[in-house]
Amino acid sequence: MRSLLVLALLVALPVLAADDIALTIENHKFSPSRIEIPTGRKVRLMIENKDAAAEEFDSSDLRVEKVIPGKAKAPVFVGPLKPGEYKFMGEFNPATAQGVIVAK
Repeated sequence: MRSLLVLALLVALPVLAADDIALTIENHKFSPSRIEIPTGRKVRLMIENKDAAAEEFDSSDLRVEKVIPGKAKAPVFVGPLKPGEYKFMGEFNPATAQGVIVAK
């Protein structure tokens, strides 16, 4: 039984491992608006919304949607990704809140 528990933990470790990348929303814009990550790695975007209004991190390329309340932080996990560019935007301010993740 103990072996199965150890095996389960070892299998789960790669899923739990993530690189952190800080992403800020301010004045209805993402900063940085271009993020480079290594292919094949899971990353955690720690999104801080400095605006008073909520914003939704939205990406059809990444199949992710997450509302970030005003003056709050929230994580969004992406990857592992294949090489390429993956666009994201702020659903509530699409004209100004634009960005791209580049997996290399």
